[in-house]
Formats: sequence, structure tokens, C-alpha cells
Amino acid sequence: MPTMDELRLNELEVGVHDEWGALAAEAGNIFGTPEWILTWWRYYGSDRRLLATTCRRPDGSLIALLPLYRWVGRPVCVVRFLGHGPGDALGPICRSADRPVVASALLRSLEDGDVALLVGEDLPRAEGWSSLLGAKVVRHEASPVIALNGVTWESVLACRSKNLRRAIVTKERRLAAQHRVRYRLAVDPERFERDLDLLFALHRARWPEGSSFSDAEPFQREFAALAFARGWCRLWFLEVDGEARAAWYGFRFANVESYYQAGRDPSWNRHSLGFLLLVHSIREATSDGVREYRLLRGGEDFKYRFASHDPGLETIALARGPVGRAAVQAAVRLPAPLLRMLART
Repeated sequence: MPTMDELRLNELEVGVHDEWGALAAEAGNIFGTPEWILTWWRYYGSDRRLLATTCRRPDGSLIALLPLYRWVGRPVCVVRFLGHGPGDALGPICRSADRPVVASALLRSLEDGDVALLVGEDLPRAEGWSSLLGAKVVRHEASPVIALNGVTWESVLACRSKNLRRAIVTKERRLAAQHRVRYRLAVDPERFERDLDLLFALHRARWPEGSSFSDAEPFQREFAALAFARGWCRLWFLEVDGEARAAWYGFRFANVESYYQAGRDPSWNRHSLGFLLLVHSIREATSDGVREYRLLRGGEDFKYRFASHDPGLETIALARGPVGRAAVQAAVRLPAPLLRMLART
């Protein structure tokens, strides 16, 4: 039987940082890293009670981190995983082989106190947490993936539609014939803040009505700087005639590429610059031997033009007692748009 210890914030920041990071790397999940979760906590959770718990073997080695916090205490005590909203692929941080014992530890951790409901947003469906915990699935979310595993770019294209292959060639040739084209990766520390300015400017140009990414700009900037310092940040620009007209922002962590956000100048829409920059990022990931390219949360059509499969995400609700069961039943009856909105708050 593993031992369990609830952690204070300083213990999270220092005491288990390296072991925790190693578990996140083994899972290939940047949203499970100390850098992501601790930054998120400072911006979105620090006025609430932290309930993070470690799960260790008798020899003291770390099996799992359960990054939980108390979201609300009244009228129903609700516990959630840290990182929701801007995060993706959340939940317990552990090795795949340890999930059954970690699920048992998580259930034990909820026996203490007055917790009525655990809400787990965007857990990877393939990890099976709903079954392991006996929880109710209240929402499904797409999360398309391109399996690379050492294949060539030509092999990736060969598995896609003829129309897509033709579109890539035609659009790239047409743009190059009419303009000076350059793909630039942000690698200069002296220029990185200006590159982030460009990213947000192009993002706002594409979504002038606002977006959750723009709304979270201080948080996103702080994490981007951490990711850049650790070599995880991937920030591409498509420059046309010397001016950045499109941006692609994501991460490369544990040999997994993740496409997180983008932006583009709408006055260049006829040239499909966002599409071309996405293609470039996939091609570069393939050339670098990345094992998997994750298009992350959301079922937009453009993602399925490239995806090889969709393992999906699910939001679960685990009731503790009659009050919790009533809350779950109420959540199940909520319309999907409202559920998505609540999951982001």
C-alpha cells in the first residue's frame, strides 16, 4: 500500500519538483509539469485551498502527484485538478502502469474531509480514469493527434487526401512566386519578448472580438518565458516580404509537439498563411524525429485534415455522498455549451 502525503506550496515548488517533472516527461505531457501547474496556481488558484497529494512506494520513490485543490466549499465542496481552463490533458501525474493504484489512492484522499464532488476536466480518455474511479463522464472533447514515430514528411502526406496534398503544393508555390517568404523560429533570447508581442498582435488581429488566450495574456507570457528558457517553446512566424503575417505557438516536450495557439493578419487570408504555417510546423516536427504531434483540444475541421486518430478527452464527475450525487445529476442535465463554459472557470 503506497503512502500519501498532502503537500504545502513550498513543498510543491521545491520538495518534489524534480521527481514530478520526471513523471510529466515520461507521460509526454507539458500540462502536467511543475512549470505549467505552479504558474497556473499563482494566477488562478492561490486564493483557494491547495490539496495536492503525493503517492509514494514504501521505498520513498514517487508514484504519482495528485494536483488537486478545493474550488468551492459551499453549498457543495467541489475539488478540481489544477490547470483547467488554459490547460489540456489534465489529471493525476503518474506512469501508465501505476494508474490502478493511483486511482485507489485518489479515492482514499477524497475520504477525508467534506468533499462532495470531484470534477476532473479534460482527462485523456485512453487513460481510463472514469472506469478506474467509477466516475460519471459528463462531457467529451476532441483532441486529434498525428502519429509520427519516425516517419518521413512524404509518408505523412501519402496518408492524406489528394486534395490536401494538392492544396499544400499549390499554395506554397503561389506564395513563393509572388513574395519573399521566410519561416522563422523564435530562438533569440534578446528578441523573445518582442516575438511574444508579435504573437499576441497577430492573434488579436485574427480574433478581434477577444479570446481566452488573449484574456490570459499575463499567465501565457509567464509560462512562455519559462518554456523558452527550458527549450520547450516553439514559436514560428511566417514572414512575407520581411513582415510577420502569421504566427504558430506551441511546445516541444519529451519528443511530443503540441499546437497550442496561432494568429494571422486577415488581410492575407487569400494566401492561407495560417494553413501554410501549420503545414510547416508539422513538416519540421517530422524532420526532427518527433514521435507525436498533438493538435490539442477541439474538433475543428482543419485538424482532421491532418490527424491520424483522436484519442479524445473527457470530463468526469465523482460524487461523494447524496449531495454529490445530486450535483452530478444536475451537471449531466446541463446543455453542452454551459458545461464547456463552467469547465473553463
